[in-house]
Amino acid sequence: MTTLAPVPTEDDTTDPALPLPRGPLSAMVVDLLRGARRPARLDLAPVDHADPYGEDLTLALHVCYELHYRGFDSVDPEWEWQPDLLRLRACMERSFLDTLRSDVDGGDDVPAALAGLLVEPVHGNGVSHYLRDSGSWSQLREFFVHRSIYHLKEADPHAWIIPRLRGQAKASVVAVEFDEYGGGRADDAHARLFANLMTGAGLDPRYLRYQDRVPAPAIATVNLMSMLGLHRALRGALVGQLTAAEITTSPSAHRMVQALERHDAAPDCVRFYAEHIEADAVHEQVMRRDVVGDLLAREPGLAGDIVFGVQATELLESRLSDHLLTAWRSGTTSLAGDDAW
Repeated sequence: MTTLAPVPTEDDTTDPALPLPRGPLSAMVVDLLRGARRPARLDLAPVDHADPYGEDLTLALHVCYELHYRGFDSVDPEWEWQPDLLRLRACMERSFLDTLRSDVDGGDDVPAALAGLLVEPVHGNGVSHYLRDSGSWSQLREFFVHRSIYHLKEADPHAWIIPRLRGQAKASVVAVEFDEYGGGRADDAHARLFANLMTGAGLDPRYLRYQDRVPAPAIATVNLMSMLGLHRALRGALVGQLTAAEITTSPSAHRMVQALERHDAAPDCVRFYAEHIEADAVHEQVMRRDVVGDLLAREPGLAGDIVFGVQATELLESRLSDHLLTAWRSGTTSLAGDDAW
């Protein structure tokens, strides 16, 4: 395994910097937060011409959503609820959400949607299969960079759903979240474990440190969680998204452990994925039986939303997988830019 220069390991106590814009929408949002543009001058027209999956709209949404997490260095926290920025965000969300709905099959058969996730193909060809069988150490590190946009805040988007549920569904989501946050032990929280993984892989563990290097397909998977979490009307879709993630994580985590062991990776790298093998196998059962089951018993009208959450997650993960594998099989980087990192 390549020896790498040490990176910071101290606690992440500073807010991230604003990212570099990738087009007129993201430039408008970034300029606004920097104080270089007045809210009254916001132009909503660029949303109509932006690719809902493209770099510009995806990054602009990411910046808007991050105001609800840690925010950005030197950006006034009051921007979180600024009406003009929220109006722009709503336009971008409609574009993203409408496109997702048009690109999935839809339906309201929840058992069928979940059953498809429970079947592991004999000869899989996904990202974790590739990394296990032939991926290089450099490609593994790229994968960590992509996933850092979510895993360094793992479980935070799903916490918004707790006050929007009732009964057993609420209690069971809290139980799942409790595990994600380390069972009350900060050093065992999954976000902390991923920061340790980043350090063990010779990468910078600071929150959003690599946001300028991560392209739209990876950011879009996190935007989906944030959008569903911030809208009570989409609570069923977030349950579907979380359930899909818990069902598929355990087998892929097992393959990631095998990939890391093949490269003799640091124990902290292995630990993150080893933790998810057992934890998410349990979470899968809880989500399917106690959360989805109870939610549907109380609100059967949410079946279509749950199916949408599952399907939208599959769609965006498939787009990310295609991006990664296309780059790696052609011998190029999957990250934005070509400078050393």
